[in-house]
Amino acid sequence: MALKRVTMQQIADACGLSRNTVSKVFNGRGNVPTATRDIVLSKAQELGYYQYTANSVAASGHSANIAVLTQHKLLSHNFGAYFITSFTDQISRSGYTMQMYEVTPEELASKTLPSLFDLEQITGILGIELFDRDYIEMVCSLGKPTVFVDGFARAGKTPIECDFVSMENMASETAIVRQIISAGAKKLGFVGDYEHCNGFYERWFAFRAVLEGAGLPYNPDLCILKEDSILYRSIEWLRGQLDAMPEMPDAFVCANDFLAIQLMGALRQKGLSVPEDVLIAGFDGSPESAIVNPSLTTARIPSTDIGRLAAAMLIERIKTPDFPYRWTYVKTSPVWGDSTSRDSVGRPS
Repeated sequence: MALKRVTMQQIADACGLSRNTVSKVFNGRGNVPTATRDIVLSKAQELGYYQYTANSVAASGHSANIAVLTQHKLLSHNFGAYFITSFTDQISRSGYTMQMYEVTPEELASKTLPSLFDLEQITGILGIELFDRDYIEMVCSLGKPTVFVDGFARAGKTPIECDFVSMENMASETAIVRQIISAGAKKLGFVGDYEHCNGFYERWFAFRAVLEGAGLPYNPDLCILKEDSILYRSIEWLRGQLDAMPEMPDAFVCANDFLAIQLMGALRQKGLSVPEDVLIAGFDGSPESAIVNPSLTTARIPSTDIGRLAAAMLIERIKTPDFPYRWTYVKTSPVWGDSTSRDSVGRPS
C-alpha cells in the first residue's frame, strides 16, 4: 500500500493556520514568528510530512529512498529545522522519499549503521550533524551517493570520497573580528570547542588569523575551549569559567549564537554589561540574535538555501555517480548588532 502524502494544507488545518503561512515556513520566505514556525515544524513531524519511519517506507515499495544520518534531532536548532524542511521539499519534488536515522553513541563508537538501516533499499545518503571522522569515512565507503553537511574539524584538509556542502565561515568571522578590533578591543577571547566540527574550527582559525594580522596576542587563558558538552548550557558553569580567567577580555567571539547568548547571561551574573564592559559576537543568524538585549552581532547562515543545494547535489550525484566530488561553501553575511557597538564607534556600512 502506498504512503499517503501529507500536504501543506493538512498541516495548516491541523495548526489552525493559513496554507500561505505554512508555505512560508517550509520555503524560508517571509517573516514568520518563531513560536508559529515551531508549531508548524512540530505538527509536520507529527503528521509525517518529511520524517517517514524505515518500516513504513519499505512497506510502500518505493525504491527511491534517501537516508538522513544524524546524531541529533534536527528540529532542536534553527539551522537544522530550516535546512531539513527545504531539503525534503526538494527531494520530494524529484520523486524521492526520506528516511531519518539518529545514530546512537554506541553506533558511532562501533562505526556501525543504525539497526533498521537497509543499505539495499537506499538510493542516496545525507549526513548532517555527524562530526566523527572515522564514521564519516565509513559512510563514504559504502558506495552510495553521499553528501555531508559540515563535518569534523579540519575536514577541508582531508580527502573524502563524497560531496560536501557547508556554510562559509572564515570571511564572515574575519569581518566580525576586525569590526570588534576597530571598536577598540585589544584582548579577545574565543568561546566554543573548535574541535567539535569543521564550522567551529574554521571560525576559530579565522579568529586567530585576524589577531595575528592585527599584531594582537592569542591567549587561551582568555578563552573557553572545553570539549563540547551539556556544560555549555549552564550559565553557572560559564560563570565559573569566567571567574577562573586571569583578567576579563575586552571582547568574546563565540562559535555560535547559542553560546553567545548563554555567555551574556554569565556576564550579567558577574555584574558586567554588554557592550559597555565586554563586546560579544556569535555566529548563525538565529532569530534569538535579533530579539536578545542587546541585539547580537552574528553571521546569517542561509539554511534554507543550503538545504536546497544539498538536495540538488545529492540528486545529481545519484544521476551522475562518476562526476568529480565537490566541496561547496555557501556565503554567509555579517549582521551588525548592538553587542559590538559602542557609542564612540559607528557600525560598518
